[in-house]
Amino acid sequence: MVYVRRKIYQKKLFRQEKTKVSPCLICRGTKLLCGKDRCPILVRLSFQAKVSTKINSLALEGSSPPSVFVGRIGYPKVAIGPLVPPILGDTSFIDTPEKWNDITIDRFVDFRSHLVRGRYIVDVHDVDSSNKIVEYTRELALSKYPVDSEVQFEKKPSGKISFYDHAQPHGPTAPIKELEIGNTKYEPNIEKAFYDTDLKARDAILELYKKGVLVSSIQKAFSVGAFGEKKHRKFVPTRWSITAVDSIISAELRERTKENPIINEYRVYKFERFDNRWVILMMPTSWRYELIEAWYPKTTWNPYGYDISMYNSYEFYEGRKTYAEIGGCYYAARLAINEALNRERKQAGVIVLREAHPGYILPVGVWNVRESVRSALKREYEKFDTLEEALESIRKTMDIPLERWIRNSALLKDALTQRRIEDFK
Repeated sequence: MVYVRRKIYQKKLFRQEKTKVSPCLICRGTKLLCGKDRCPILVRLSFQAKVSTKINSLALEGSSPPSVFVGRIGYPKVAIGPLVPPILGDTSFIDTPEKWNDITIDRFVDFRSHLVRGRYIVDVHDVDSSNKIVEYTRELALSKYPVDSEVQFEKKPSGKISFYDHAQPHGPTAPIKELEIGNTKYEPNIEKAFYDTDLKARDAILELYKKGVLVSSIQKAFSVGAFGEKKHRKFVPTRWSITAVDSIISAELRERTKENPIINEYRVYKFERFDNRWVILMMPTSWRYELIEAWYPKTTWNPYGYDISMYNSYEFYEGRKTYAEIGGCYYAARLAINEALNRERKQAGVIVLREAHPGYILPVGVWNVRESVRSALKREYEKFDTLEEALESIRKTMDIPLERWIRNSALLKDALTQRRIEDFK
């Protein structure tokens, strides 16, 4: 009955498109006419209401996880500043994606909505400014542990929860008037890279990763201009720093992957979270990689469509020379894949399939891709002797017909149509 009602509504809406009738205005969160299980607007408002009573002031005291945010609007003049919750104590969990494997989307939005973003406009080249807000923002990004912080705003924090395609969401925002922080203790390896002003940024990132520093910590430090030769240091918008670090690390790991022996079977890994269904196919070939995403109608990046939207980005052995069409998700997944292959000291061709179902009502950031693929590749996998057998397993797992995945895949079409030397043995 609900399905029929939605179909009738969608037909009416199509006829009303010229009048720009808002489906949300008609629904008001009661009929779920958009097809989602829950209204994303009401989800946002419910968490916003919880937070607003705790920050209804020009002053805020809390322990930054530590966390900072560097905007990109107005570049090279950008807004930098801390993310501070109205909570004192160990808040590190709030900004450590590597620890979020078992959370629900409600819990995620809950704790991220408590992070109040302070904004202070600077030129991206002013990383060495003596201004206390700039200095303390950088110190927070380099800190290993939560830092007690006091923020004085020019006006009360306001606005809805901010969601991004790359970065994790945060709560209300306000311009900063003053910022004071308690004692900070830098992450030792990051501190060493920070004071080495002759070390190139790429080398610093790879060295830190090699020493076991969390990717999320490297990304934060990179965003505040902590790495690189002195004259080249600058603030990097958070969304750019996330993708840059994922890209640099995954490219280095990929070259190591190419030195390893090729796996001798087909593998299928499976994982689900946030109503995202993941399937990873590994093939016994030299390195190649593809990410294919399928977004159902009424999901985050296909909100008004009436059909499933699919798109892909890929590379063969030589890699890519252009930025991936899918964006940061491509490099986040590539990092996780090469981590797994390097652990095993193996090489493979890898295809990542992602079905984003209507329950994925809000964007949570690129971390979801990196950590989901990491989790999938730590699970037991199904092993097959032929590609056809592996594809049959995928057919039974995914809701979208296998034929459509093949039609939208460069690597699957290549594997199914190109003959190789071993075929003639």
